[in-house]
Amino acid sequence: MDFSIAPATQDLLQEVRAWLERRAFPLENLLMQGNWTDLEPRLAELRSEVKSRGWWLPQLSREHGGMGLDLVEFGLLSAELGRCMVGHYLFNCQAPDSGNLEVLAGRGTAEQKSRFLEPLARGEIRSCFGMTEPERAGSNPLWLSTRAERDGEGYRLNGRKWFVTGAEGAAFCIVMAVTDPAASPHQRATMFIVPTDTTGYRLERNISHMGEAGSGWTSHGEIALQDCRVSVENRLGEEGEGFRLAQQRLGPGRIHHCMRWLGICERAFDLMCRRATERELEPGRPLAGESLIQDWIASSRVQIDSSRLAVLHTAWLIERDGAKAARHQISGIKFLVAGTLQRVLDRAIQVHGALGVSDDTPLSYFYRQERAARIYDGPDEVHKLALARRILKKYQRAGEA
Repeated sequence: MDFSIAPATQDLLQEVRAWLERRAFPLENLLMQGNWTDLEPRLAELRSEVKSRGWWLPQLSREHGGMGLDLVEFGLLSAELGRCMVGHYLFNCQAPDSGNLEVLAGRGTAEQKSRFLEPLARGEIRSCFGMTEPERAGSNPLWLSTRAERDGEGYRLNGRKWFVTGAEGAAFCIVMAVTDPAASPHQRATMFIVPTDTTGYRLERNISHMGEAGSGWTSHGEIALQDCRVSVENRLGEEGEGFRLAQQRLGPGRIHHCMRWLGICERAFDLMCRRATERELEPGRPLAGESLIQDWIASSRVQIDSSRLAVLHTAWLIERDGAKAARHQISGIKFLVAGTLQRVLDRAIQVHGALGVSDDTPLSYFYRQERAARIYDGPDEVHKLALARRILKKYQRAGEA
C-alpha cells in the first residue's frame, strides 16, 4: 500500500479545510440554536459555492455530475468534512443520500435515474433509507417484519421503520421489505423506492434522542407504511436482491462513516489541546502540565492515527480487490473507530469541564449525535462476534486437517 497522498489531493484537502473554517463553521451555532428549516437558505448559498468550486458530489462519478474521487481520496476528504457539523451536507455526500445515490447509480433503471437519481444528485431533493424496525432487533438485518406483497402490477407495503435519518423533508425513501418469507434468509427482502407523498406512507414522528428531536436532515424519524402501494417500476433490482444491494452499499458507506468520525475526532482533539494549554488550575499552572491530561492527549493522538490508517487500508483493499475481500477489515474498522470516537469525545468534554457539556462548544452536539455510532450499522458487539467467528474458522479447518 502506498501511503503517499498525491499533491493535487493534498491541495484539495487544504483548500476545503480553510473554506469550511471560514464559511461553514460560523453556521454551527445557528444549527444548535435553531432548526433545519431556518438554516436551509444559508446552506443553499454555501452549496452553490461548493458547486462553483467543482467540489460537488466528491463520491460520485463524473458521469453523474460528481468529482469521481476513488474511495481512498474520498475517505481523506470525508475526514475534513467531518470536522464540520454540516460539511458533508454542503458537498452533497451526506448519509443516507450518499448511499442511495450509489445504489441508484449502480442498479437503478433509466426511469429511476431520471426520476430519483438526477434531482438527488443536483441537490434539489433529499432521500432517506428505511430498514430498522421497532419490532425487530436491528442487530439482525435479516429479521424484518415489513412486507411487500405483489398486487397486480405493483406491490402493497405494510410495516413500520424507525431511526430513518432525514425522513422529515425527504422526497423518497428506499424501503427494505420482505417479498418472500419462505425464501432463504438472504433472499427474502427487496428494496423499493417509495415517494413520501404516496398514499399509505406516513411520518409518525421525529424520535427524540439524547433529549433532541432535531428537524429536517438532522432528525431520525419513525414511519408507518399502511397499504402503501408502489408500482413494479419502483422496485430496485430483482425480488430477493435487497440484502445483496444493502451489502454492496455497506463497504463504501463504512468508509464514509468512519472517516467522518475521524474528522470529528480531529476537531475534538484540537479543542482539547487548546483548552489544555489555555485553561489554568491556578496562576501559572495550565491543565497541559498535568500528567493525566498528557496521557489523554497522547492516547488520543495514537488512537486517531491508528484508526485512520486502518480505515484507509480498508478503502485501499476495497478499491483493489472488492468489498468481499475486505469483509474482515470492514467489520473491524466499524467498532475500532466508533470506540475511538467515543473515547476522544469523552476526554475532550472532560478537559473542558462544565463548558464541555454546554452548547458553547460543538462537543456536546457531536456527543449527542454520535453516541449511536456504536449501535447503528450493527452494534459493536455483533461486529466483534462476526469477525472473531470468521477468523476462528481458519483455525478450525486447520485443526480438522
